[in-house]
Amino acid sequence: MQEVNSFLNGTLDYDKIEGQTGPCVYDEILTKHGTDIRLAQYIFVALYLSTLVLVFNLYRLSRRVPPYAILLMCCISYRIHSIYMLRLFNDPFAMLMLYASINAFVYGRYSLSSVLLSIAVSIKMNILLFVPGFITILLEYRGIIETTGHLAECGIVQLLLGAPFIFHNSGAYFASAFNFGRQFMYKWTVNWRLIPEHLFLDHRFHMLLLALHGSFLLCFLIKYVKAKGGIRRFLKLGSSGDVILDTSSRPK
Repeated sequence: MQEVNSFLNGTLDYDKIEGQTGPCVYDEILTKHGTDIRLAQYIFVALYLSTLVLVFNLYRLSRRVPPYAILLMCCISYRIHSIYMLRLFNDPFAMLMLYASINAFVYGRYSLSSVLLSIAVSIKMNILLFVPGFITILLEYRGIIETTGHLAECGIVQLLLGAPFIFHNSGAYFASAFNFGRQFMYKWTVNWRLIPEHLFLDHRFHMLLLALHGSFLLCFLIKYVKAKGGIRRFLKLGSSGDVILDTSSRPK
């Protein structure tokens, strides 16, 4: 809320927008500067239900998940309920845009998918973790040229959303908005609470996680490309028209 207050007060210099906590509550304008918690929870209920609709639609199209499993997920996802109804983090906004992007992609709306993905990244940078998969599937279905165009659309969205800050102090914006060297505080972690704080804050631990993540992505990419007949065949798929996303035969 402190970050949003800075923006509402007219601060456009990213070097001066800061707060005591990491998450920034994006619905503050709608909730009387964060004082109307009940209204905020109603907003997050709408976000939660909208996200469920998008996720369940993907499961429906996949034809791999029985209906009872979907109902079960609604009941046992304690952490999701906590994030949406108690913490009121910005993650729900980012994930809503992400799943909307995936749905648009499935239905062949590639430009819309690119725009929504870029909006999701602008809300929370960890959405970048989905970008390698997004690019891979784009290359397969649309080819190199069209993929480049859709990535350009993502870049344009980023420039438009960041324009007020870029024109005011571009250096501070690009250094802070996409700060890959940011040090996260141990007290905010959930997934890594099992390790001691000194290890969590160790830069070598961060590099190890990054290396493992990159290695897994590379292994998956190699296996995926081989399954498609090799790199040349893979890159020709989208441009040759051999592969087309078709939802006409999917269940309505």
